[in-house]
Amino acid sequence: MIEMLIITLLVLWSVLVVFKKVFPSTAKNTFSTLSNMCQKQGWSTLAKWLAPKAPVGCGGGCGCDTENDPSDGKSAQKIEIQTVKWK
Repeated sequence: MIEMLIITLLVLWSVLVVFKKVFPSTAKNTFSTLSNMCQKQGWSTLAKWLAPKAPVGCGGGCGCDTENDPSDGKSAQKIEIQTVKWK
């Protein structure tokens, strides 16, 4: 009985993680709606836990590089890849 409960929780958690990765905008809208509903019921702790996190930096996979942003004053250095020579 306990094993089934643990396996069920692990599967549900895995489905939640995959849902967030595959459908990020739908997940954000869904969790925002759930958070608002919980806030209306007075469950503020659950509402904070369900609220989607604010994006930091780009995070959209659009190809922009936030680590080597030239506007922050740091110069971007390219690392040269060298071939391995066997002796």
